[in-house]
Amino acid sequence: MSSKWLQGTVVDQRVWTDRLCSLRVDAAVEPFRAGQFCRLALDVGGERVARPYSFVNAPYERPLEFYYIRLDGGPLTSRLAALGPGDLIFLSPRASGFLTLSDVPAAEYLWMLATGTAIGPFLSILKTDEPWQRFSRIVLVHAVREATELSYAETVNSLVAKHPKQLSFVPFVSREDTVFAIRGRIPDAIRDGRLEARTAVAIDSARSQVMLCGNPAMVEDTLLVLEARGLKRHKRKEPGHMHVESYW
Repeated sequence: MSSKWLQGTVVDQRVWTDRLCSLRVDAAVEPFRAGQFCRLALDVGGERVARPYSFVNAPYERPLEFYYIRLDGGPLTSRLAALGPGDLIFLSPRASGFLTLSDVPAAEYLWMLATGTAIGPFLSILKTDEPWQRFSRIVLVHAVREATELSYAETVNSLVAKHPKQLSFVPFVSREDTVFAIRGRIPDAIRDGRLEARTAVAIDSARSQVMLCGNPAMVEDTLLVLEARGLKRHKRKEPGHMHVESYW
């Protein structure tokens, strides 16, 4: 088991809401690409329980950071939420996953559509130089149930301030009205035109690449809406426009 896992030390933990937390860990993981994930694990009742979590930090940043949702009765997340500075945790030494820009063809526009904690890998990507060198406009969409779940506002605002002509951020809140967010779901706002009207950026097969990460229902429904517009899922042997990672 020693070759499969490495030991890390918790640096600190940020509690965003009663369900959302960010864990920062010091560990000697191998170099990874922005957008990838690794597995976190703890020993529970004599068994090593592990789940995949995306890096929020860019590859050059330390400590490592993971954004997660605490599930009531969850065998791992309830224990992750109890960790504090100095506590030990296990990590997979090598990252995995293909939600990276190396798999995204050239385009004018890049759309990043996330629900909940799935904003994490997009923040990791946006902290690097590559997206700003490759795309003239980038739209980051973060959909949550309540406005208090729009975590990482400071990070998002700093990215917008650094790249004001390239980056647009669009929050979605599904369960309450706000003065700043679109009410409802991402696929519905694409279908009725509200999302593109908000950003003045088109989602089309000629100019756009779309990365989707999060709730499988959002991912699947959005794929259907975009397929109706002529976009297709990207495959290495058949380049397309849509790149997908479901979060459970």
